[in-house]
Amino acid sequence: MRVLGISAFYHDSAAALVEDGHLVAAAQEERFTRKKHDAGFPQNAVEFCLDTAGIKLGDVDYVAFYDKPFLKFERLIETYLAYAPRGFTSFRMAMPLWLKEKLFQKTLLRDEMKKWQPEFDWQKRLLFGEHHQSHAASAFFPSPFDEAAILCMDGVGEWATTSLAWGQGNKLEMLREIHFPHSLGLLYSAFTYYTGFKVNSGEYKVMGLAPYGEPKYKDLILDKIVDLKEDGSFRLDQQYFDYCTGLRMTNDKFGELFGGKARKPEELLTQHHMDLAASVQAVTEEIVIRLGRAVKKETGAKNICLAGGVALNCVANGKLLRENIFENIWVQPAAGDAGGAVGAAYAAYHGFMGQPRKLNGQKDGMAGSYLGPEFSDDEIAERLTKVGAKFTRLTRDQMIDQTAQALADEKAVGWMQGRMEFGPRSLGARSILGDARSPSMQKTLNLKVKYRESFRPFAPAVLREDVDKYFEIDTDSPYMLMVAPVVESRRRKMTADEEKLFGIDKLNVPRSDIPAVTHIDYSGRIQTVHKETNPAFYDLLSSFKAKTGSSVVVNTSFNVRGEPIVCTPEDAFRCFMGSEIEVLVVGNCFLKKEDQDPSLKLDYKNAFELD
Repeated sequence: MRVLGISAFYHDSAAALVEDGHLVAAAQEERFTRKKHDAGFPQNAVEFCLDTAGIKLGDVDYVAFYDKPFLKFERLIETYLAYAPRGFTSFRMAMPLWLKEKLFQKTLLRDEMKKWQPEFDWQKRLLFGEHHQSHAASAFFPSPFDEAAILCMDGVGEWATTSLAWGQGNKLEMLREIHFPHSLGLLYSAFTYYTGFKVNSGEYKVMGLAPYGEPKYKDLILDKIVDLKEDGSFRLDQQYFDYCTGLRMTNDKFGELFGGKARKPEELLTQHHMDLAASVQAVTEEIVIRLGRAVKKETGAKNICLAGGVALNCVANGKLLRENIFENIWVQPAAGDAGGAVGAAYAAYHGFMGQPRKLNGQKDGMAGSYLGPEFSDDEIAERLTKVGAKFTRLTRDQMIDQTAQALADEKAVGWMQGRMEFGPRSLGARSILGDARSPSMQKTLNLKVKYRESFRPFAPAVLREDVDKYFEIDTDSPYMLMVAPVVESRRRKMTADEEKLFGIDKLNVPRSDIPAVTHIDYSGRIQTVHKETNPAFYDLLSSFKAKTGSSVVVNTSFNVRGEPIVCTPEDAFRCFMGSEIEVLVVGNCFLKKEDQDPSLKLDYKNAFELD
């Protein structure tokens, strides 16, 4: 039995296919169209899922959409009525799109599907689940737990912004909800907007900026803006926001409270902005921990699953883990809207169709999140040849050895192997890699390869069996969704002068013997690497360890600023030629920058504005 899940029309469109309870394939549309956060119907992602399973659309039992458009429209109308006559300009801009397209998404979906299978009965086989139900299903059903509490936190679905559910076997029950406009995700997005970053994509920049500041405004936020209760429930004072009816996230009153107008993207980041980032991050962590304690008290759960965009806040996840409220925490690697496609498919398969759920022992059902397209070595060689690439084909052992040596020589390496990751993180299938021991690697990768802000931290990928030798954590973190401190023995003591530094001046001070992945608060966003899910990446780290004694490398997404993560060999080569990556390894094809035709070099550095 098969269910195709779809998320679309808002941001990060995706498709996923569940077959007999197994997640066969999942991918985001942006990877195929090369349009970041593509919100269109995921035609390419759907085709990929069907091709992977070797089926046609007519072989699918149901198509499940990840939310209910009519409920969203109800929320929109009720919100505008509640705030009338404020917001008329926003209302006038939103209505034509809703009346033309979004209100009739069932028709849009049916018409898109008929292009593949005109005779298919979409009236009976097209299902709609609520947004937070899809999030909850994406968190619980692929998890390794037979029963668990599920906490979902995001901007807003239809009405829900935070929800608690209980999962057991193949059953999922929604228990509690906090409704719009009171939203932890929108609170964080408000500060994202105010500090000059792009809403729905720049929130992780705020999280990365936070350690450079002090949470000076935490009490002010909790006193004026957020009415936070002991159980983690909260209300936001709408006097300070404009997202209900306006075209901005915050208003002038918000600016008066925090010292002026919102920063423009091109303006310099100051200590003030860093302190604001630290403050909203601290408030977020406080809310998440209080919610966790309340969930434990209400359900008695040993296990908790997390989803929704806020669940991508790996710093808050790490704090929740260290509170030891739950025995186990599992976070959906595609916790944002893209993961809603997975949740919609699972909710239909287990909930609507009543199919049993089978656990596979200790591992989850996400297959390491390696659920996207892959290419054979022969196909890779053919595609690279067509775009003019010069390469050497190696045996697998040679490829692993030469790549490990390039890393040991402190070269930036583009690495494309196996199936593409599903979700926002590169996990060793479409990655840029570097030597974590290098004091200059973070700055080099940010400024010369990624062409992005210098303060942005990089994640460590480490052999699972070695993680506790480097970080204060000894649990699986395969999806780069947990932050933990570097162990004391690896930290470098700061000098008196270094201790006096503030803000970005702290950036170039090495803090440990793996400085490229040690953030200024001595933490790292950890990916544990497992042989079962990614044998090539595991063997690369093992070879690097044999050469250097270190089993930690820098792992960042294989893209440049403004582009989605690479999908195909051609994408990888373009990124390679448009950056200062020195070595590219695609399958068994090994490329050196000095061997390439200089006329193929691309100017990515000036091609994109900051996203």
